[in-house]
Amino acid sequence: MDIKLSNCNSIETGTITIIENSLNIKYAINGTGKSTISKAMESNIIDRLNSTNHLLNLKPFKYRGDKETNNPIIEGLDSISSISIFNESYIDQYVFLQDELLKDSFEVFIHDEKYDEGMQKINEYIKVIGDIFVGNDEIDNLMSDLLELSNCFGNSKGLAKSSSIFKGIGAGNKIQNIPEGLTVYKDFLQNKQNVKWLKWQMSGNEYLEISSICPFCTNTGIEEKKETILAVKKEYDSKLIEHLNKVIDIIHRLSSYFTEDTYNKILAISQSVDGLKEEHERYLLEVRDHINILYNKLAKIRTLGFHTLKDFSRVKEVVEGYKIDIEYIAHLNSTATSEKVNNINELLDSILEQAGHLQGEINKQKRHIEKTIKDYNDEINSFLQYAGYNYQVNLEEDNEGNYKLKLKHNDFVEDHISNVKLHLSYGERNAFALVLFMFEVIKNNPDLIILDDPISSFDKNKKYAIIDMLFRGEKSLRGKTVLMLTHDFDPIVDMIYHLPHKFQPVPKAAFLENVNGILTEKFIEKKDVKTFLEIVKENIFSLDEDINKLIYLRRLFEVNEDKAEPYHLLSNLFKKREIPEFIANGISRPMTQEEIDIATSIISEYIPNFNYEIYYNTVADVHNLIRLYEKSSNNYEKLQIYRIINIGNSKNDIIRKFVNETYHLENDYMYQLNPCIYQIVPHFIIDECDKDVIDLKQSITV
Repeated sequence: MDIKLSNCNSIETGTITIIENSLNIKYAINGTGKSTISKAMESNIIDRLNSTNHLLNLKPFKYRGDKETNNPIIEGLDSISSISIFNESYIDQYVFLQDELLKDSFEVFIHDEKYDEGMQKINEYIKVIGDIFVGNDEIDNLMSDLLELSNCFGNSKGLAKSSSIFKGIGAGNKIQNIPEGLTVYKDFLQNKQNVKWLKWQMSGNEYLEISSICPFCTNTGIEEKKETILAVKKEYDSKLIEHLNKVIDIIHRLSSYFTEDTYNKILAISQSVDGLKEEHERYLLEVRDHINILYNKLAKIRTLGFHTLKDFSRVKEVVEGYKIDIEYIAHLNSTATSEKVNNINELLDSILEQAGHLQGEINKQKRHIEKTIKDYNDEINSFLQYAGYNYQVNLEEDNEGNYKLKLKHNDFVEDHISNVKLHLSYGERNAFALVLFMFEVIKNNPDLIILDDPISSFDKNKKYAIIDMLFRGEKSLRGKTVLMLTHDFDPIVDMIYHLPHKFQPVPKAAFLENVNGILTEKFIEKKDVKTFLEIVKENIFSLDEDINKLIYLRRLFEVNEDKAEPYHLLSNLFKKREIPEFIANGISRPMTQEEIDIATSIISEYIPNFNYEIYYNTVADVHNLIRLYEKSSNNYEKLQIYRIINIGNSKNDIIRKFVNETYHLENDYMYQLNPCIYQIVPHFIIDECDKDVIDLKQSITV
């Protein structure tokens, strides 16, 4: 598919080709717009699916004054409805959490089609339990009320003074037993809205001193009523009454689940005028224990399933233990409770009849999970070992049944590493993140996968180990539509040049170039990847300007570590020395005529009739060098000629450093693209060189 971009950051227009179900490597120097391509494609898909306008964020700044025109556009992605991108944002959001390596490890590693099939078979045996709990308001309300009443007792061994029951009835029930002199308020105190009334009554007390008229009813004679009005605040605390109401309300709601005797005793205790006695507390605690037993039993049954049964070798005994013996939960042994409990026990009996089959399915599911975990652990740890990382991972299940991928150091495998970001280097984090991203992508199976400069931070051995795992393993991105944007040439050397037979289908590679906003791509085949020695020889015999040929010839001698007479003579030529010098061990002397003749003879094998004096006059002629500079069609040669013209004169230290480094062999890859065909020197460097050349021309003219 052809993807066309317009007005996206530094890309005015351009088209890239992506071959589906294959790895597409787009190699480019920094500043070309690789990340812009990634962001534009992601934004386009998100905008289309969610009716948003994220793509507008990529509008070039020079066009932002006009909101209607020159907006970003991307075409050709209509067939893509899902995308996954590996970049810094992915690492920040999903990888290296506080206590695990990857967010949602269960979904990525465990949850697959076979897992679902196993769970479905298990659930068929225990679905009767789910049926009675799911959507059953009566049981939901029962469990909710039991839990709320249990919470009213507090969590301490005894009856906590901070509990609702103690606060509500600890000092006696003054709702049923209204103090003398306040019975006039009986209708209000025993009403369901008594708490609101108390708050209203007490808040009005502060107005009693303003006037002799009652602030509540506006009648006169307030003085003789004032004592009674104020007595309400002395006798009642609205908060305590609220606790009392809560307890009484729950007791009434659960009345049918208590035995008649228990219900009457709880009611009597709650209505006591004297408050709680020791025997009352002991009785209530006994009731609380029975409530907790029944609630916990019901909660346990409600969660009956694979995760609650998988750690037991005898499922039948476990399910038998789930049954409720209501005879020993005496306070709740009412007719209503017994009916529900008997119904649940019958359902458990029906499960017990199929216990053997259930045990078999649970064992199958356990074996599947264990094998899945082992396979992933082995695969990731094998990669870590061969890539030279002194770590291992382990997919573990915690106490709550959650699966988490943990990282351990080989020197201390007894415990996992928490806060992984503090321990891993930048390269190590990238390596882990890439592998984890791969497994997540395999699970989610998006239409398009983008790797935004994924391996530049690794050394050569680690790069290949990562590439091998990403695109060759049984669980890998092989056969998926992948776009790799990179300024690293090694993946092309490995997959296109050295080992294309190991990467099937063979990846497609292209060189991206951005000239003044126009993005183009030039495909890279195996024949285009060459050693620098091959490139040098090729260009010596193919270029039409002798000075350019001589530049490459000098590099040929340098590549071959042949720094004898020919190398020295050409070095003198490019340093514009009229009298060539021979420099050895820091000592300089004029080259002898014999040395010049030997050098000339060897150079003439490549450049017929080479004559030092003639070519010296050529490089000494700045007008001729400027002509050669302007004539050169590729940036690499321009840079070499610029160095001869203007060596050391650039005002820009960065440009000067780049020129000098490009001139020396140690900065080149062992394998390269021919710089006469692929523009591997950034255009912004040449733009700066152009400025210097223009200044030089003007100074000469003047």
